[in-house]
Amino acid sequence: MAENQTDEKAWKASFTEGGTTYAASLFWQPLLDEDKPLPEIKEAAENILEGADLYVTRQGKSSQFGLAASSQGFTRGMPSAAVSLITGLGNVTSFLGVFKVDTGWWYVCFRNDVILSDGDTLFADEKDAKNQFISMLVVPDWDALFAPAEWGIEETRDTDLGTLLKKGLQAKLDKINTSNDNLMLLIIIIGFAVILWFAYSALQSMFFSPPEQPVVAPVEQIEQPVALPPEPKPWESLENPVEIVQNCYKTMNQVATVVTPGWKLEGLSCDTKNGVVTSWKRELGRLTWIEQALDVSGVDFSSRVLDRSGNTVMVSVPIGEISTLNSPPEYNENDLVDIMNDLNQALGISINYQQSTTTSQRGSVYRSLSFTISSTTSPLTWLELLTRFSGLYINIVKYDINTGNWSFEGGIYEL
Repeated sequence: MAENQTDEKAWKASFTEGGTTYAASLFWQPLLDEDKPLPEIKEAAENILEGADLYVTRQGKSSQFGLAASSQGFTRGMPSAAVSLITGLGNVTSFLGVFKVDTGWWYVCFRNDVILSDGDTLFADEKDAKNQFISMLVVPDWDALFAPAEWGIEETRDTDLGTLLKKGLQAKLDKINTSNDNLMLLIIIIGFAVILWFAYSALQSMFFSPPEQPVVAPVEQIEQPVALPPEPKPWESLENPVEIVQNCYKTMNQVATVVTPGWKLEGLSCDTKNGVVTSWKRELGRLTWIEQALDVSGVDFSSRVLDRSGNTVMVSVPIGEISTLNSPPEYNENDLVDIMNDLNQALGISINYQQSTTTSQRGSVYRSLSFTISSTTSPLTWLELLTRFSGLYINIVKYDINTGNWSFEGGIYEL
């Protein structure tokens, strides 16, 4: 699991349910080639999760592989809890859950047929698991929500985890290099067989076969391979990060002005796909109060969803069209790390970063420095410093209205 996958919170590697010990806290990545997964897995083990020597794959609409290190308590042959749970739930493509197990609280986040990179974490501390769960409740349209009954969170179910795991498939951890060892053994066996066949053929031709008449073979026309067009680089059509931050900032402030007695605004999140997403929770008063406040706010909501209890209203607001630009990288990893550290010290904001890679359909590997920025200062005051980086992309912008804290997730492509 990546070092900052759980923000350095204490986590465990496995739990036992129904007499079976399951692996949790795997680090999940997308799998592009299901037929030949090992090159991608080795690349990730060497460059993303140092020390990883075990893996498991998960097939689906969006295939993935999970990495683990035996030095952290994982063992070969241990089944993945996430794969068993997902397959046990059947056709559910988006669910959020926390399950109390013998070694802690297992947090699972499965969104649009993808296990999020931090969506398979076995927390040692109940508070960490609950905070992580609540932070994702602001995201709408979950097919199912699971949480311990004692938490008392509406719309959640406390189900029997053992039954779901038993219904699912068992995908077991395997050594990353084992397949290579078997492949090498197969190559050696085939090599010996070829040598023996050639020796036998030579003896046959020397002592037992009549002289052969020369054969004139027809000249074959070799088709020239069709040249593929150049592969587009990911930074050649990046969404403009300045427009993303400015549009998110403007729209979030518009939503934050919607105030009505008895209803509390939760945290806001923003990305180019979903726009600004947030919700209001009822503390007292009536549903008609918040409905009236939304109607007269002047905000153009793309969706408004009321939960069945009548105590939560979730909304989304579009942020408008974002232009694209060609923004090639200018710095290598070491230079970017030095610059990030300098910005951290100069601006007094919290910047966490890590090395990440993506692999294209043609097998090209692109490296970037992923980062998370947290600050109570308005992003417009230091956005210009951040956008001096060419190759910058912004994934999501978040704002906690209760603490005034802004956070950004994105990255910068490297040379």
